Amino acid sequence: MNGCGCSGAGLRPVDEAIAALMDFVPPPPPVVRVDLEQALGRVLAEDIRSPLDLPLWDNSAMDGYALRAADTGADGARLRVAGCIAAGQSSQVELQPGETMRIFTGAPLPPGADCVVAQEDCQADGQWLQVPRVDKGNHVRPRGEEVCVGDPLLAPGRKLRAQELGLLASVGFDSVAVFRRLRVCLLSSGDELREPGESLAPGQIYNANRFSLGALLRSWGMEVHDYGVLADTLAASRDALSLAASEWDVLVTSGGVSVGDRDCLKQAIRELGELHLWKLNMQPGKPLAFGSISGKPWIGLPGNPAAALVTALVVARPFLWRAQGRDAVEALPATLPAGFDWPAPNSRRQYLRSRVELDARGFACITPHPQQGSAMLRTASWADGLAIVEAGRTLRAGEPLPFLSFSELGA
Repeated sequence: MNGCGCSGAGLRPVDEAIAALMDFVPPPPPVVRVDLEQALGRVLAEDIRSPLDLPLWDNSAMDGYALRAADTGADGARLRVAGCIAAGQSSQVELQPGETMRIFTGAPLPPGADCVVAQEDCQADGQWLQVPRVDKGNHVRPRGEEVCVGDPLLAPGRKLRAQELGLLASVGFDSVAVFRRLRVCLLSSGDELREPGESLAPGQIYNANRFSLGALLRSWGMEVHDYGVLADTLAASRDALSLAASEWDVLVTSGGVSVGDRDCLKQAIRELGELHLWKLNMQPGKPLAFGSISGKPWIGLPGNPAAALVTALVVARPFLWRAQGRDAVEALPATLPAGFDWPAPNSRRQYLRSRVELDARGFACITPHPQQGSAMLRTASWADGLAIVEAGRTLRAGEPLPFLSFSELGA
């Protein structure tokens, strides 16, 4: 059991804090196998190689006619229609010189055929067909064009989207090995918090963080258990945290990590495990706590709703994604012109709740909300991402600026 190992002097750079957190990521959860219908959003836990060629055979990319390219000269050819092959059918009859077969998209080429001519490029006359000159391989999808047997398809750590599920189905997988969902316990700190629907006494507020943070964690594919509000007593905090650590993979709290005197949460963490208090070089979201209880990681987010949301998206997200088993956890900002001036530098890196709008010329630019208070969730609802203004920077409209979309952050 250790106390806070941080001096608290100065502000810790956000990127440095994220890197430090990543050093404490636990191993991913156990592996389970799920049906493909249940795999959306799960994290792949096995190396996938193709068990077959895709396509399995040379097939037509068009509705048209299969033929031999050698049968067509400079002026085309008049060929006899020898049959028809629909998708799902095949022909074992070898196509003879001077013959063609009607064929539909996806149908296997008959033996002897090496090209397809689109139906709109032909002129039919009963059992005869006038075709133009055609090159070998025209409108043909050859066997193994997409993948061959043994080709790597997907690596462990990939979050499975609709396109990955379709790819797995296309090579015959009906189930897949994934990591069990990360089990996160969510706790709120503050005697002033009440649930929506309850009446408020003077000094009380509704617990927004329970809903925003819980929804965020679930949208990341995690299993969330809500322990509700911790009473501001040492015994209550200690008991709740000890129980949560015995049952869940990761603990996340909001509130109780600033420099106030009501530090029951921090004291409980000190007594139960390890505590680090960091002051981050970011706004909103300066206070952040991190530690462990009985070997289970704990992240303490700020209590102000907007600060809690932004800190979760920027700092906690890569840690939690990696703990879930994901490989790619870095959010890649786009670069867009600022649609505003920033004449006075700030001592902290700014994460401005912003959205992309069109300027007077019809070009996309970043527009921040005029209200950026740490408690204001309305601005996050209005925004579609976060504009990043580095500490000490001034800015003129039109200058390039990094922009993290909420979709890139998984929000």
